[in-house]
Amino acid sequence: MAELTRTDIEDILKLIDGSDFDHLKLEMGELKLELRRRGSAPAMTAPPVPAPAPVSAPVTVAAPVTASGGGAEIPAPLLGTFWHAPRPGAEPFVKPGDVVTAETVVGIIEVMKLMNSIPAGIAGTVLEVVAPNGELVEHGQTLIRIQPA
Repeated sequence: MAELTRTDIEDILKLIDGSDFDHLKLEMGELKLELRRRGSAPAMTAPPVPAPAPVSAPVTVAAPVTASGGGAEIPAPLLGTFWHAPRPGAEPFVKPGDVVTAETVVGIIEVMKLMNSIPAGIAGTVLEVVAPNGELVEHGQTLIRIQPA
């Protein structure tokens, strides 16, 4: 089976932009691609299977949680721009003092104009939003600290 090229992905994105759809899930063999418009509610799914093509897509990314002296840290699962809210001017997904579940979306990482929802991965209370809004984050960089429930 032929792999999707960057042009193929861009064509798919143009089709989505011109449609009324908020969500597209495409599976071709081992390739699984899930696209979602910014701000649409994420579906809680198992972590995605790595695609053979080097393409980032807005998927629900299960963030690993690491322990720290000041609570649990939610690290960035990929490199990109971290956003605190679904769109400019909107309320942030979470703020210090908020109680979250493992499925609660705590932010979005934008990669090549594609939005990746980041779930907390652990239940607890938000202690601190570490990563600045709109700033580039590295893979593994702490985004948020949570006091586990």
